[in-house]
Amino acid sequence: MSVAETTKAPTAGTAKKPATVFVDGGSGTTGLGINERLKLQGDVAVKTIPDDKRKDPAAKKALMEEVDLVILCLPDDAAKETVALIDSMGTSGPKVLDASTAYRVAPDWAYGFPELTPDQAGKIKAAKKVSNPGCYPTGAIALLRPIVDAGLLQSDYPVTVNAVSGYSGGGKSMIASFEDGSAPSFELYGLGFEHKHLPEMQLYSNLTQRPIFVPSVGNYRQGMLVSIPLQLDTLPGKPTGADLQAALAKRYAGSTYVSAMPLQNDATKGGRIEPEALNDTNQLELYVFASDKHHQAVLVARLDNLGKGASGAAVQNMRLMLGLADQ
Repeated sequence: MSVAETTKAPTAGTAKKPATVFVDGGSGTTGLGINERLKLQGDVAVKTIPDDKRKDPAAKKALMEEVDLVILCLPDDAAKETVALIDSMGTSGPKVLDASTAYRVAPDWAYGFPELTPDQAGKIKAAKKVSNPGCYPTGAIALLRPIVDAGLLQSDYPVTVNAVSGYSGGGKSMIASFEDGSAPSFELYGLGFEHKHLPEMQLYSNLTQRPIFVPSVGNYRQGMLVSIPLQLDTLPGKPTGADLQAALAKRYAGSTYVSAMPLQNDATKGGRIEPEALNDTNQLELYVFASDKHHQAVLVARLDNLGKGASGAAVQNMRLMLGLADQ
């Protein structure tokens, strides 16, 4: 579903006063994507602050007193400063959706992956503070959590997560290096074992053992694949690929944005998948590639790192937090 398909104006006769939103830090990739999507939201009004007042706490506080929700697209430290300002406003403060990594594992914040569990969307809707997920964890958690919950993967399994993203997820300097031709065509990174997405990946996948995470970036703008290899004979009950696919299908049955795709097994021709097919959408596709002959499987998530991995997820969470109908 494209950005245009997920956003539309209310029909005649149903119009009401729009909810008000302030995007703090709208010049980065995620902020720009959110603002583009918000232009298509007929039931949301966006309030802005003059450029010369962006770092003025008094001006920012005055604006936040006028809105229903603030979306933070800031570095972690700046996000913490703004959250402290909101907290100082007490009950008059707006709801806050934070796209940084500052609060993704904070116990008093709701995690903004509505499809995480059957009751997660309700938690987001009721929350005053929601952390927007990271792009890589969105794919990994979507694959791992259902099969851990189903008892098909033990929580202490030595999970390895491999992933590739387009360069748009790497910030302004990375984007510039790829677009001016100075970056390599492909590279692994995060090999210091301290990638900022690991804590949420472990926590919300219900893993007791820290996974090994190997991210990479390719010379294309956007689109992401997250893959997890599994030796099926080492899992509880030695499940088949069909068992894994069934667990994913059960968890996401009826989901608007997350799809468990048909099993890809020994009889399936091809065995390939590319990362860009879901660009400019809020969709997330989950695949099980399995070999009954070799008792092995690779779980794969495909998403747009700027869509369900960032801006699209933020707008989905925003609508839940504001009590607006899903579009």
